[in-house]
Amino acid sequence: MDARIRGRKPGTWLDIVRTRPIEAAALAVAVGGAATILGAWFFQYALGLKPCPLCLEQRYPYYFAIPLAVLVLLGASVGSKRKVLIAALATIALGMVWNAGLGTYHAGVEWKLWAGPTDCSGPIEGLGSAGDLLRNLDSINVVRCDEAAWRFLGLSLAGYNVLISLALAAIAGWGAITGYRQRAGRA
Repeated sequence: MDARIRGRKPGTWLDIVRTRPIEAAALAVAVGGAATILGAWFFQYALGLKPCPLCLEQRYPYYFAIPLAVLVLLGASVGSKRKVLIAALATIALGMVWNAGLGTYHAGVEWKLWAGPTDCSGPIEGLGSAGDLLRNLDSINVVRCDEAAWRFLGLSLAGYNVLISLALAAIAGWGAITGYRQRAGRA
């Protein structure tokens, strides 16, 4: 049946998702990941919310996934092996699942469900002698991991990172699995 008869123009996003799931997933991960990092930078630089060490660590999977997703898109456009593209999407999915775990840990630290790293949620120690106290306090800038800098609808940025990471993991996983099934169906 012709696509126009079904009420859609040929070449719509749905057609691309159905016929080229690897590319669709890679594009969604690249765009979604970039939007997330841009949002984090907006909170940091425009709104002045300084990230804690755990916040910064939660950005690493995005710094890995975004360029890898772009490489998947480029690889697909030049005819790279499907196995390599699928493996890259699976790697992105695993990295995002790991990041969701890290975000869950961070959110739990913020809710005081468990202790966080001592370098950003423990007591401040090692300020030196009483004479050097004021000078040392001027040079110390500890952003605490156990205090949420911002919440919306009860979730902190770490909580939103969990949701976004799980969504990106699901998209990358779907792209890898669907791409593999299409490959197996053609073989």
